[in-house]
Amino acid sequence: MTDDSSAAHEPDARDNDTEDSVDDAFERLVDEGDERLSRPLSALVGTGLLGGVDVGTGMLAYFVVHHLTHSTLLAGIAFSVGFVALLMAHSELFTENFLVPVTTVVAGHRPVWSLVRLWGITLVTNLIGGWVVAWLIITARPDLRSTAVEVSNHYFALGFSLSSFALAVLAGLVITLMTRMQHAADSLGVQIVPAILFGSLLAGGQLFHSVLDSLFMFAGLHSGSGYGYLDWLGALGWSALGNLVGGLGLVTSIRLLRTKNRLQRERQKTKG
Repeated sequence: MTDDSSAAHEPDARDNDTEDSVDDAFERLVDEGDERLSRPLSALVGTGLLGGVDVGTGMLAYFVVHHLTHSTLLAGIAFSVGFVALLMAHSELFTENFLVPVTTVVAGHRPVWSLVRLWGITLVTNLIGGWVVAWLIITARPDLRSTAVEVSNHYFALGFSLSSFALAVLAGLVITLMTRMQHAADSLGVQIVPAILFGSLLAGGQLFHSVLDSLFMFAGLHSGSGYGYLDWLGALGWSALGNLVGGLGLVTSIRLLRTKNRLQRERQKTKG
């Protein structure tokens, strides 16, 4: 006769499989974060510049489709080519660093200053690479100037409000969730799916993303929009703050709680 009470306390094989998969994903995050945080300056600059170029390529697709269809949704889908390029080229995007390297730092593998270094260099180089691509787009395709002005003015008009901050929080959430989903799979084909879906949602949903919307505003500046670089800088600071809140507060922190015991063991192992 089976003892139901003891059987009820036996661990479910599916629970063990889930824990094993969580541990595997955790180890991948920490290992990749180690690699990112230990990159020399030249490598960080290179991957950051390419990240700006990749997003700029997505912006070109966005402008072309928006110009032809006047559809933000279709333009957003077209933009996802930029995120596919980011994934396949292993480039670096500022907001994609809200999960992987943070996990590595919390696990005690790297100091906090290495994370600040990664964020700062990546953001600056993303913007430089994106500024150049924005100039190339408007110079090569002057017919897209009106589209660039229309799109960029939308983000400039968001201003400093609870609504624009919420859009920035959502952008940080979306990008960090995309990163989380991509690191749950080993197959590149599977990883491309979140890149397309979340890239489309980000641009098609007109969320307030610090790098992408900066590139849109750069294109507007190159096209003669009525705002200036100080206006762009204010929008960058506001959107970056919201992105941090969304990415760190609504995704990464919850993920770290899920692996709290694993993090404690990792920190103890590192100290030992």
